[in-house]
Order: sequence, then structure tokens, then C-alpha cells
Amino acid sequence: MSGMDVDEAMEEPQASSSTPLSLSKSEASDSIASTSKDTPGIGIKHPTSQPCEPSTSKPKEDCKSSIMAPAGTVGSVSISLHPLVILNISEHWTRQRAEEGTSVQVLGALIGKQNGRHIEIMNSFELAYDRVCDDIIINRDYYQLKEGQYVQVFSEMDILGWYTTGDVPNQSDINIHKQMCDLLDSPIFLKLNPLSRHSDQLPITVYESVVDVVEGAATLLLVELPYTLATEEAERIGIDHVARIHDSAESSLVGENLQAQYNAIKMLASRVHLIEEYVRATQKGEVPFNHEIIRQINALSHRLPVLSSPKFREEFYNVRILLVLLVIIIIIKVLK
Repeated sequence: MSGMDVDEAMEEPQASSSTPLSLSKSEASDSIASTSKDTPGIGIKHPTSQPCEPSTSKPKEDCKSSIMAPAGTVGSVSISLHPLVILNISEHWTRQRAEEGTSVQVLGALIGKQNGRHIEIMNSFELAYDRVCDDIIINRDYYQLKEGQYVQVFSEMDILGWYTTGDVPNQSDINIHKQMCDLLDSPIFLKLNPLSRHSDQLPITVYESVVDVVEGAATLLLVELPYTLATEEAERIGIDHVARIHDSAESSLVGENLQAQYNAIKMLASRVHLIEEYVRATQKGEVPFNHEIIRQINALSHRLPVLSSPKFREEFYNVRILLVLLVIIIIIKVLK
């Protein structure tokens, strides 16, 4: 055989074992996907069949059990949760739903204090994130920016964990929690269900993470933590104020205040009218003259302003006009 024939004979097995150059689009995509799956670090996203993905047929209970620690596992810390955190998360979710027109998942960080094995969650702030092939990726630049700002304002507090909204924990939450583990030591995970219809308890669960061996591999699992509510005086006043605001056209905090002023002005007008009728009846001789009552009326009249300058009369007239307009507005509101 010639030298050229030998080279061709040596190249034939190598060419037969390599991937053909002429592939269809589906064959090429399958080949790339299989290569990226077997090769770590490759920058091509491909869908994976996670046990808690919405596309699977597993029920929510199975999804939750697959990422939860075995029953009887006791948490390592105790939690105190301030109502301000609940209000912040609810406001965050409500605002995003109003902007997007549908229910969306929101993320944020939890800040507070830790004293030994006790954690007090006192405040929170929002986090920015991106979606890449249905995976949520936390914006670390935004996180570091907000972290620096909150450390300057709340120097006595630390970032303790993160929160999100939804039902039971799923694999997506585990992936986010792993990202937070890169940023924090032993982060706490809080999940609020804004669509819960149960009113006997708060739709909030708090978790910490543990690493356990599952089927021969180290796996991150969640442990549910009990929590208690802790309120300060300022929070108690604010919550009481929010609780008094009713989502009804018939009753509101402003309407109640206006109604109280209207009742007071109405009672004052009736008393003044009664005094006026008594004085007129006394002048006509219809009722006997009572010096004590007349002295009380005279003392009451002296409580009125004694100034009579044009500027004062103008201001006093404007105040009376405003009171009349206020009464008219209240009457119209009551009649409606």
C-alpha cells in the first residue's frame, strides 16, 4: 500500500467514531444537550426533570416530603417574627400583582438580630432576580448594594435569611436557598402563602436547612421551625391603625372622623338654637326671667373673640365658610 492509502486506512476508524457533520436540527440539539449534561461547567441551559417541577405528576405532598427532613427532626434555633415583616411581604406581593396583573412570586431578604440560638426577624427588603430557563437567579450586585445600605442604617442588625411567596416548598426554593447559602451562613427561609383561605393561623412557615445523606448523596433538606410573634409599641399602634381601615364604601377611618365632627357641630348648633329661643321667649315674657341662666348665657357669649379688626373678621368668615362646606360634604356623604 502507498503512503496515502495507509493514511486513509488509519483515518477511517476515527471518522466513523466521531459525530457526523451533516445532522438535522433535532439531532444536533439532542447531541449538544447530552454533551452539556455530561460536561460540567458548560454554559448551555437544558431542562431537567426535577421532582418538584410543575410538569411532573407528583402531588404537592410528595414534592414537599422529598425536600423536607425526616419527621421528628428538631430545629436548632427559635424564631421571633415581627408583624412589620409580614406587612412588608404582603405589600410587596400585592404591589407586584397589581403591576403584573397576575399572581407572581416575590423574593426578599430578612434582617434582624441573633442572640445565641434565638433569632429575631425584625425587618425585610426586596431582592431583584432574573429567570433563566425557569431557574431563578438572584441579582448579587443588587443584593450587595442593599446589604451595604441596610448595614449603614441598621448597624445593629444582620441579614438572617430570605423570604418568598407561594404554597409548600419546592425544588425551586431549594435552588434559591443554595444561592443564599453562598451569601450567608445558615440562612433562614420564610414562605408566605398570600392565597391561603385559612383564618385560624397565619399562612407563614419558617425553615432552616440541614445536609443529610439521601441515597448515598449529600442533600440539602428543610426543617420547619416554630415561631412566635413579637411586637413593639410602634408596631402595635401601626397594626391597630391598619386594622381600623375597612375595605368598604360604607365605612372608613376618614368617614368616621368626619361623622364625629358632624355630630359635634350638630349638637353645638342645637344648643345655640335653644339658647336663642330662650332669650327671645324671655324678651316676649313667655317664660319667667331667670338671672342665673342669663348670667351663664352672658358668660358664654364672652368666650367669643373680642377682636373686631377687618382682617380678623375676614379670617373668621373664611373659617365659618369652611365649616359650612365641611357640614355640606358630610351631609352629602351621609345621604349617599
